[in-house]
Amino acid sequence: MKKVARGATEVLAPWVWVILLPFAVAAASEGLWKTLLWGFVVAVTASVIPMAVIVRGARKGKWDGHHVTNREGRLVPLVTAGASLAAGTVIMVLGDAPQNMLALAGSMFASLIVSMAITFGVKWKISLHAGVAWAAVVTLAIVYGPWLLLIALPAALVSWSRVELGDHTAAQVLAGTAMGVIVGGGSFWLLSSSV
Repeated sequence: MKKVARGATEVLAPWVWVILLPFAVAAASEGLWKTLLWGFVVAVTASVIPMAVIVRGARKGKWDGHHVTNREGRLVPLVTAGASLAAGTVIMVLGDAPQNMLALAGSMFASLIVSMAITFGVKWKISLHAGVAWAAVVTLAIVYGPWLLLIALPAALVSWSRVELGDHTAAQVLAGTAMGVIVGGGSFWLLSSSV
C-alpha cells in the first residue's frame, strides 16, 4: 500500500493539479490560443515558479524535500507562491483576462492566505495536497457541471495517501479538504459569479 500511496502523492501533488487546472478552466470559455495563453500565465505563476523554488530549496537542504512536510519549512514556498501568483494576476488584469481566470487566481490566493494563517498562526500542518485537490474538484464541477465530481476519486486517493505515508494525520487531511472545498472552491464560485 505504501507504494500506491507514494505514487498518488507524487502524481497528484499540488503542483500537478495547479499546472493542469488553469488550462481546464480557460478551455471552458476561451478559444485555443487564449486558453493556452491564460492557462500558461496561471500555471507558470501558480505552479512552475513556486515548484522551482521548492525543488531548489530542497536540494540545498532548506526543507525536508519537495513536498515540504516540515511545517516550519513552508514559509518561503508559500510566500513565493503568493508573490508569483500576484504577479500573474497583474499580468491577467493588464491583459484583460476572462473573469473565470481571475476568479481562479483569486481562489488560489485565498487558499494560500488561509494556509499560511493555519500553518504559522495556528502552527498546525494542514494538508496542502488535500486542499489543492479538493479545490480543483469543486472548481471543475462549477465550470463543467456536477459530472466532474468524478474527479473526487483521485482527490480522495491523494488525501488517503498523505495519511498512509504518515505525512499528515486524518484531521490535517480533513482540514485541508474543508479548506479546498470552502475556501478554494467557494471563493472561485463567488468570484466567478460576481460579474
